[in-house]
Amino acid sequence: MKNSGKASASALSLILCSGVAVLVLVVVAFVAKFIGSIVVALAGTLAVLWVLFVVFTVYFFRDPEAATPTGPNLVIAPGHGKVDTIDTTTEPNFMGGECQRISIFLSVFDVHVQNAPVTGRVAYFKHSPGQYLNAMRADCAQFNENVLIGIESVDPRGEKIGMRLIAGLIARRIVPWIDTNDAIKRGERVSLIQFGSRVDVYLPKHAKVKVKLGDRVVGGESILAAIE
Repeated sequence: MKNSGKASASALSLILCSGVAVLVLVVVAFVAKFIGSIVVALAGTLAVLWVLFVVFTVYFFRDPEAATPTGPNLVIAPGHGKVDTIDTTTEPNFMGGECQRISIFLSVFDVHVQNAPVTGRVAYFKHSPGQYLNAMRADCAQFNENVLIGIESVDPRGEKIGMRLIAGLIARRIVPWIDTNDAIKRGERVSLIQFGSRVDVYLPKHAKVKVKLGDRVVGGESILAAIE
């Protein structure tokens, strides 16, 4: 007879679908119970790990007030860390050729907020994508992601001061808070590099360097050089 058995087939289909749905619910409930029991068992450990993460994050993103020197013609450290390179190099983009370089390595335990080294105007700003080699290498600026900031200084007057923010092996984000044509004041907060990194400072050849290799400097406070 026409359409005979279709109702039964529909009933069977509905029964099979409902059976599959019940089975899925049972499996999900079992898996959820299993995972839930693991989470409950590890609750104490997870809480401790989270507290440690909170403490480290608060410590890492600390931002102390700088006691910025007020003397004339000074260039102060833009970053907290260890001076591990003082040399002569070539920076063609802003400095226009040969200049002095002071490089500061920031470990994961250093403050990672950077400060303006001089008072002036941001005349050059360039972000360059790149790799994430270990920032302990002084030559990593050639390969790593970095931001070059060129400052036309008003104190010392008429000088060019360059600052390169360099990402490292762990650092994956450079966060500048300034841009081209912004006026900045010596010691003012200008950027953040998250986790281990490096900051290079480019100085005129006639600048008198006031630090030596191995010195630990404080961003916004330590005097790197004087323009004489």
